[in-house]
Amino acid sequence: MLDPHGRVILVSGANRGIGFAIANTLYDRGYTVSLGVRDPYSLSGAITHWNELRVHTAHYEATDWRTHAAWVESVVERFGRIDGLVNNAGIDSRGTLRDIDEKELDLIFAVNCKAPLNMIRQALPHLEASGSGRIVNVASLSGKRVKNDHVAYAMSKFAVVALTHAVRRLGWEKGVRATALCPSFVRTDMTANATQIAAELMTDPADLAELVATVIGLPNTASVAELLVNCRLEEMV
Repeated sequence: MLDPHGRVILVSGANRGIGFAIANTLYDRGYTVSLGVRDPYSLSGAITHWNELRVHTAHYEATDWRTHAAWVESVVERFGRIDGLVNNAGIDSRGTLRDIDEKELDLIFAVNCKAPLNMIRQALPHLEASGSGRIVNVASLSGKRVKNDHVAYAMSKFAVVALTHAVRRLGWEKGVRATALCPSFVRTDMTANATQIAAELMTDPADLAELVATVIGLPNTASVAELLVNCRLEEMV
């Protein structure tokens, strides 16, 4: 496993749910973490006890690429390096093939696909310089199989998986490793109204965070391309 000391990891959408669980676990493991959120001040209570030498917050708006560049620049200015990027921020869509609205389709692709792509573009030179850069893109099992009519969401998550494999190819020779994290139902605000499965049977964000920390800590010779995590029996996993 890689030594987390001094390694700097960026996590988008880190104010709650999966994102905060990942940031919290990485911090506990000894990493330096940068939390990208819409409102950095909203984190003040949650991270007040964290060592200020190992934590950084930044304004991140998925649809505003200027915030992506500013976030990366501020991390490099503060810590001098970037060793990992977790593209966690995302939104849901119940749009179907028959009723999808074009504005909704544009928004979900902007947040779920274009934003991770641009964050990777911004961070990639620094991840390559690390020699053991890590990218985790939070996709979904909906990016591996189609189990309902929510075509826009599924399309966006399939695209995230494709993006992950593209960056694996691009960055491999310089030590960059990328993983598509594909969970089923996770107990977060996004699944609060789900009726297909009881909340207590969903994956806990903290358990998902443990898997992310493991992937980030693996050496270059033990890369995981796709990590499929299910909380119920799936036909294809």
